[in-house]
Amino acid sequence: MSFVYRFFRFLRSMCAPITAVICFSCLLTFIFILYQPTPGPGIKQRLGWQSWDSISMSNEDLAAVSSTNNESTSNQEAEDNKVELPEGVDWWNVSGIPGLGEDKVDTTSLPLDVWAPLLPHDTGLSEISVTHCYMDPIYAGDLCAPSTTTEKDAIRGPWVRVDRNLNDESGYMSGFLSIWYRRTRRLDINLIDSIRLLPSQEEPSPLDGWTKVDKSLRTGVYHANPLFLWYHVGKTASEMTSEDKNQIITEIDVLFGEDVPWWGFEKLEPATMHRKEGITEGTSITIRKGVHTVPKAPPLHFSRDGKFKIMQIADLHYSVSVGRCLDMRADSKLDKLCTSPDGPGSDNLTNTLLARMLDVEKPDLVVFTGDQLNGQGSSWDPKSVLAKFAKEVWGRGIPWAAVFGNHDSEEGMDREDQMKLMESLPYSLAQRGPQDLHGVGNYMLKVRSADPSMTHLLTLYFLDSGSYSKGFFNFWGMFTPTAYDWLRQDQIDWFLRESASISMIQRPFTPDGAKDLGPINWARQTDQLTPQTHRLAKPNALMFFHIPLPEAYSTPDKNPSTQRPLDVGLSGLEPNGNAEGTDGFFEKALLNATESNHINAQAGSETRPKQEVKVVANGHCHITENCRRVKGVWMCFGGGGSYSGYGKVGFDRRFRVYEISEYGEKIRTWKRTEGVEAEPEGHVVDDMVLVGSGATP
Repeated sequence: MSFVYRFFRFLRSMCAPITAVICFSCLLTFIFILYQPTPGPGIKQRLGWQSWDSISMSNEDLAAVSSTNNESTSNQEAEDNKVELPEGVDWWNVSGIPGLGEDKVDTTSLPLDVWAPLLPHDTGLSEISVTHCYMDPIYAGDLCAPSTTTEKDAIRGPWVRVDRNLNDESGYMSGFLSIWYRRTRRLDINLIDSIRLLPSQEEPSPLDGWTKVDKSLRTGVYHANPLFLWYHVGKTASEMTSEDKNQIITEIDVLFGEDVPWWGFEKLEPATMHRKEGITEGTSITIRKGVHTVPKAPPLHFSRDGKFKIMQIADLHYSVSVGRCLDMRADSKLDKLCTSPDGPGSDNLTNTLLARMLDVEKPDLVVFTGDQLNGQGSSWDPKSVLAKFAKEVWGRGIPWAAVFGNHDSEEGMDREDQMKLMESLPYSLAQRGPQDLHGVGNYMLKVRSADPSMTHLLTLYFLDSGSYSKGFFNFWGMFTPTAYDWLRQDQIDWFLRESASISMIQRPFTPDGAKDLGPINWARQTDQLTPQTHRLAKPNALMFFHIPLPEAYSTPDKNPSTQRPLDVGLSGLEPNGNAEGTDGFFEKALLNATESNHINAQAGSETRPKQEVKVVANGHCHITENCRRVKGVWMCFGGGGSYSGYGKVGFDRRFRVYEISEYGEKIRTWKRTEGVEAEPEGHVVDDMVLVGSGATP
């Protein structure tokens, strides 16, 4: 009996520690194994419930809100639905034309807990904070986030980080300085309608409604004077009129460099970091007020007299900085501006030149043929560079398209993300293209007639010629390219499919008499057309890509009358710019895609039909600007038009222009150079007809 008694007493003494160990083990198991919070759909739904929150309000408040919302909605819908038809076009049904009649964005479906400055948010901000962390917030997570509670997140919205480091230019040791904000759809929360940046000794006057962010916007920067962000909280959403809603802050971003902010944003002064020549670039906070609908490009179309003009802009080579001039004439006015410490910089000088050329030529379309970004360590923030490269074009309401060059995606952002940014700019026609092809930006645009038939009269092909196919990483981990990329087989197949899908039309084209238009009377333009027999054929086509084909340097065709080579313009001033590799794009694609689908096009056949693509336009080589015809296809270079790219002393910057007339039958080209200071319109050089009446047979 004594043994049994001692045994049970032993068990009783061990019960408490064993129970404690088991409970502690279960607790550890739950914390480190079972409980694993992830940023999945459940979290997003939990944080986003406020968008459907029902708020108790009086009948008078509900009536006021309903009236305000109806007024705002009706005004906004009227503005969004207002479609301006292209001038000189008599289309009355534009529902099927890209860029017109597109669906509106349902802003109530946009996420509240994601920083996406391209989204057209009309939801205001309720609170702003600034944090400083020596660990990248992407990896640090909540460790670098402002303090919060579940209740505050539910009422004022979750904290959202602006994914831009304000200390990016001050070195790694300065840490990560981030702006955070809360966004809410609740109708009873006061929203931010103004932001000011003030030194530590200043404050807004009167102070009512203003809140000062605790952390300086220059935290971590050695010997920098503190600068604080103040934000003003105004009315609640239920109290706002449509005019008030256009004044609330709907987005915050950061601009690097001293150029223009992204479209729809405005720059706050002063800069959080000032530019120091050769050391750092400026850093500024930008904000967007209200919602700005991005202007869409109208459908490309010929004029009533059958003309359409394209300006090619090649190799801008813009940087985050204002740029550095290369190969300028010594002692010229531009050279003095370039070398001046307070000068505007090469990027701004190029934009000024480009503005003059656009005002003189007045093109219907502008095509950027690659190397919009300089790369090479100077365009480390592509978004800040893309904000300025096309501003002179879209600022004049001119539609534009673009392809990538070898330097565009060298740093900071890949082609995929850059294309999303370009697509969101005003009057952009740039497209990502099929995702199963080599590169980004393989697409086609059609130019139509201005008469009611909307006939497809001209085809424009755009391809991504890639960047580099070979290279190595040096001791510092930097990639050093050794060979250019080229157009691949899948791009050949895509082009042939697109070409085969184009319907043949009766050429030369004659506009519809439009008898059913009543008082509108279309005069037939037969006096402007080249006398020839009507035939069924595809429209003429031009093609744009950056890196030239090897055939651009092949032996040119000869004029049958004079036996002189068909090669007009300057070449041979620099090494050939084509890639070493090739998949045979010239032979397989350009020569095989013909005007007619009914004739078997065989190489070497005397009855071979004409090629569909009459002109290939390239960039890449800044001091090569000739047009050379090879086997019936004109291979043309744009020539360098930027002071930020390399050139040659005595070689004027220039832009190539293509004028397509006679409803697509005639293609003429020339180059407009910068000229001397006393000639703002520049010079026209090498004016020549490539295709149609007046061209070499």
